[in-house]
Amino acid sequence: MAIFVILNSKTFNRLRITLICCSIIQISIGSLLQSTPALAQSAAEASLSLESAAQHGYVLGEGDQVQITVFGYEEYTGTQVILPDGTISLPVVGTVRAAGLTSAQFAQTLQQKLQPFLIDPVVTVSLAELRPVRVNVAGAVQRPGPISFYNQTNETEKSLEMPVIAAALIKAGGVSQDADMRQITLRRMLTNGEVYETTVNLWDAIANGSVLENFALQDGDSIFVPRLANADTIDRRLLARSQFAPETVRVRVVGEVKQPGEVEVPPDSSISSAVAIAGGPTVDARLSQVVHVRMNESGEVDRQVVDLRNLTDTYQIQAGDVVIVPKKDIASVLDFATRLLNPLTLLLGIPGRF
Repeated sequence: MAIFVILNSKTFNRLRITLICCSIIQISIGSLLQSTPALAQSAAEASLSLESAAQHGYVLGEGDQVQITVFGYEEYTGTQVILPDGTISLPVVGTVRAAGLTSAQFAQTLQQKLQPFLIDPVVTVSLAELRPVRVNVAGAVQRPGPISFYNQTNETEKSLEMPVIAAALIKAGGVSQDADMRQITLRRMLTNGEVYETTVNLWDAIANGSVLENFALQDGDSIFVPRLANADTIDRRLLARSQFAPETVRVRVVGEVKQPGEVEVPPDSSISSAVAIAGGPTVDARLSQVVHVRMNESGEVDRQVVDLRNLTDTYQIQAGDVVIVPKKDIASVLDFATRLLNPLTLLLGIPGRF
């Protein structure tokens, strides 16, 4: 556990000061030897230990549990939870604001508050338990809305899921295939009432393997992932293979397949993969003229005829796509697709008729 100590030379002799300093040095060296760069870890697996949280300037807030020790004064020593108004309460002193301060800053504040009442008070503050960090994710993600990073406990230590932008996008179900990963907006309300806003580029890390621009999040932050403008293009397959892609996307496969209906496929799947997941084609399937239907960014419906006779293709499926496998004896494949899709337009959210 990392402890911030406010020392007073009048109270402690040289030997005790030396022992305390040696302990702090030992903790720091141990942390350096054991630590690994946060960005080298998977965003889903990274965690913030209580010790590293304190050492890296973790800002206290509502719900954090802190261990306060005032040496020689047991009545001021104990564990307290920071209240919704951001304060804790001590005898004689009354309420003291903790939210918005680091553990070291809070220890200094307490020492100053206790100075008029105690003789040379020495105060330490350490993190006993971290609060959940709640942020809001909006825009081109699978599950927009509030998400939380919770405490995790094991036999050796308590930790908090690392609250960083990459982990937040993964918790939101991953990004959609039209997400503009170069223009992600992070908004934060500062303690002075001002709004801090910055743009984060995660695309370079996806495309070039460079270090993630992975900002640490604070409670109350907002993340917005914009959609690509019509003129912008990205390598959708590269995005679909990244850690930011959803685990699966939903598409509809209808017509001459063994299990027609909605199926879930990996985001980098081909049309032939979707047909295979739907049970594969029936013996009556006309694989030379499979119809692929997609609503484009402008709300119009695009239809393409794809040859799947070799059961392979280079198309990349997207969420909401429809794959139609016609019968061999159908005279017009597109007419068949139109008749088949018309009853589904309301369900698919496609305006008008084909």
